[in-house]
Amino acid sequence: MATPSTPTTYDCSDPAARAAGLDAATAAIARGELVLLPTDTVYGVAADAFTPAAVTGLLAAKNRGRTMPVPVLIGEASTLAGLVVNLPPVAHELAQAFWPGGLTLVLEHAPSLAWDLGDAEGTVAVRLPDDEVARDLLRRTGPLAVSSANRSGRPAATTAQEAEEQLGAHAAVVLDGGSRDASAASTIVDCTGPVPRVLRVGAIPVDRLREIAPDLTD
Repeated sequence: MATPSTPTTYDCSDPAARAAGLDAATAAIARGELVLLPTDTVYGVAADAFTPAAVTGLLAAKNRGRTMPVPVLIGEASTLAGLVVNLPPVAHELAQAFWPGGLTLVLEHAPSLAWDLGDAEGTVAVRLPDDEVARDLLRRTGPLAVSSANRSGRPAATTAQEAEEQLGAHAAVVLDGGSRDASAASTIVDCTGPVPRVLRVGAIPVDRLREIAPDLTD
């Protein structure tokens, strides 16, 4: 996958630059290239979820193995139904309560989907971010494979500059949405078993999750 050595950065606080950046990012994703973008937690590196070579490029850019599958971001909650085998009631209730926001749900993905996100063993981690730049892009592209914009083992990027310093050589476009200094990573809940289980505590505290899912384990 050929990508430029220096990405083009767009200041999304400027309406004209934001529009141009979304156009450029959409085109880059369609070409199988990588995009650095803000989310409501930290900056992410995005690839087309349905282009295996693009996801492989994302993993290589991060120096990350297939044993840590790439999560998927969606632009609308309604998209989730088309990605999973079935949506357990507790997952639906958690999504209604905390989406858009810092909650990632792990579910069984539909076997018909032509994607390869890593060694996910039939599951996918899905989130609806509470960030309008990210969601505007997702509405254009459809589901994106998105991981934190940092090399494996290094701190997550909280600014576009930090994201570019770590992964800019692998990306075509950078969408600068300002600082994410006060944000935490998402909380991850596995909903594939009979009882939902917290895999990572992050932006959504466990006690708030238990208001919706009292039998949640951690």
